[in-house]
Amino acid sequence: MSRLRTPRRRTALRLAAGLVGAAAAVLIGATAASAHVHVDGEDATRGGYGVLTFRVPTESDTASTTEVTVTMPSTTPIASASVQPVAGWTATVSTATLAKPVTTDDGQVSTYVSKIDWKADAAAAIKPGQFQEFAISVGPLPDVAEVAFPTLQTYSDGSTVNWNETASGAAEPEHPVPVLALAAAEPANQDATAATATTTTATADSSTAALAVGIAAVVAALAALIVAIIALLRGSRRRAPDA
Repeated sequence: MSRLRTPRRRTALRLAAGLVGAAAAVLIGATAASAHVHVDGEDATRGGYGVLTFRVPTESDTASTTEVTVTMPSTTPIASASVQPVAGWTATVSTATLAKPVTTDDGQVSTYVSKIDWKADAAAAIKPGQFQEFAISVGPLPDVAEVAFPTLQTYSDGSTVNWNETASGAAEPEHPVPVLALAAAEPANQDATAATATTTTATADSSTAALAVGIAAVVAALAALIVAIIALLRGSRRRAPDA
């Protein structure tokens, strides 16, 4: 009887290893996606003002994040920006002159915010396994569906990561650029609560969604694993002769 059951058990173990490996790969991929530099917008609507928050995790196992530099768009310029203080970090807002002035609801704009740089004191650097958020109040925002903010992350060992890659097809690039979705401005007589809800939906965290999908896939894989093992073991008992 043991000779008949052994191949079944080995098959079950192989299947278990395969499913666990697949589930782990999905979970790791989803977790990695959620760890990238990301931007969220509070009340960020086209043509309006809003608060943008950049979430910066340290992905290195040995070095801390000491500097974060966000490049602002020049093709859809933003005229003004103010930074929220972060303890231990010094923020510098740079401006540049547009080759051709643009007209906004607030009038003609000839200069725009070109770059925002945050540098950390030694004690305030973002250590491995930690993250920091950097918030800016900006406006007026451009009348476009989304805005990309290339971000350069500098580590204490001198290495850098440039989050500036755009997606091509369904696959996510290794260093995706932070992208902010902008909701269309609501009519002036629209209920303020409904407008806030629409904006929140439009700027939902895509990395959180990716993590949720990954967790669901892991649960489904583990359920399939349990069912498969039970079926194989029951089959081996039915086919085995009496001792």
